[in-house]
Amino acid sequence: MTDTLQSSLESGILTVRLNRPDQMNAFTIEMGEALIEMLDQADANDAVRAIIFTGNGRAFCAGMDLSSDGNVFGLDESVDPNSADMVKNRDVGGILTLRMFRMKKPLIGAINGASVGVGSTMQLPMDVRIASEKAKFGFVFSQRGVTLESCASWFLPRLVGLPKALEWSYTGKVFGAEDALAGGLISEILAPDALLDRAQEIARSFTEGTSAMSVAANRQLLWRMMGAEHPMEAHKIESRTMLHSSMRDGKEGVQSFLEKRTPEFTDKVSDGAPAGFDWDQEPGWS
Repeated sequence: MTDTLQSSLESGILTVRLNRPDQMNAFTIEMGEALIEMLDQADANDAVRAIIFTGNGRAFCAGMDLSSDGNVFGLDESVDPNSADMVKNRDVGGILTLRMFRMKKPLIGAINGASVGVGSTMQLPMDVRIASEKAKFGFVFSQRGVTLESCASWFLPRLVGLPKALEWSYTGKVFGAEDALAGGLISEILAPDALLDRAQEIARSFTEGTSAMSVAANRQLLWRMMGAEHPMEAHKIESRTMLHSSMRDGKEGVQSFLEKRTPEFTDKVSDGAPAGFDWDQEPGWS
């Protein structure tokens, strides 16, 4: 992992800081690859129960680093966009958000400052986004002459509704934390010095006294079922996960409740998904 990121693990909470403060944490291909590697490691580590993302310095992420040589988005311009070779020329922001989508640990964005372009779209698969009073957001792609990326056309309307997603995408305007809160992009606005404490409080509420397996399965159920065609799809998979979990941590959960004590859950996420549920499955490129 490169010095574009800093991370620390304490009491099951992994805090990840984007670490290019002199460049307002502008996103690079190297940073994207480092984030994906970090997510892989965190998912495989049972000691990690939740992940907080924030930025060092005054910004969260000021979008793509536009000072790089060649195609600033890291794409090979010799590839025909309609060819099969595009599988090797994918948007790195999209690869990152797809990895976030598959995560088994809750993701919390503590947005400390400017976050535009990919700085905004990378937040969309996070489960909670809270922001400093100084935070700024912007889906600025129309003002740069490019399209949405990082799977934003899938995530954004599901989070804020289609009319607001259209408005923000058409105008490309930069907006503050109050507009982000009103639009449903974030859930809270805090003073800058209270932001991380609140993010940690939220993370603890997800991790203390809960089953890691239950949280992992519930995260995947809720995100994946947003695209289901019928509630029967949820019924089929929930019936399997409910049976699986009821025979494991579910027994401890019921017994601890009856005995009025703190549960001691032992089911490990690293042992694999509940029966009949492949949470690493992803449609292939075609």
